[in-house]
Amino acid sequence: MDHEQLGRREQDVLALERRGFPGPGAKERAIREELGLAPVRYYQLLNALLDDPRALAHDPVTVNRLRRVRDARRSER
Repeated sequence: MDHEQLGRREQDVLALERRGFPGPGAKERAIREELGLAPVRYYQLLNALLDDPRALAHDPVTVNRLRRVRDARRSER
């Protein structure tokens, strides 16, 4: 197995993050229905991905956008 590539689930998480959702409930529903994950677990995976160089290589636009959002939230606290 190639360790340079993200797994299917990680790729699916990033793909879901790339999409726009009409409202907060729609995203949680997609997380449950499409990925079969609890939203809490999804966000745990997503946060880990933001620090994963493979995720950055796979989808730099999405990962960098999410890192900016995360950093902005941290600086607000």
